[in-house]
Amino acid sequence: MNVKILGGGCANCDKLEKVTREAVTSLGIDATFEKITDFGAIMAYGVMTTPALVVDEQVKVAGRVPSAAEVEKLLTSTSAPDADCGCGGCCC
Repeated sequence: MNVKILGGGCANCDKLEKVTREAVTSLGIDATFEKITDFGAIMAYGVMTTPALVVDEQVKVAGRVPSAAEVEKLLTSTSAPDADCGCGGCCC
């Protein structure tokens, strides 16, 4: 699994990475992490608000920091995220 944290390096970006790493560890998933801070690259995902979580090139959540339990659900879900993901419509 390829996990990307999109954002400029703010405290919420760091928090998103932390809860995502906790979720990955809890689930026993083998994942690689990458931080994307270039705003051109972030906008290429259609993300207008950060932080954002991208899993295997699919935006899962943007503009907020979900709980570790919510990230676990997102990581194990094979369907597209729902309208409550906070993305503002970029990934739903």
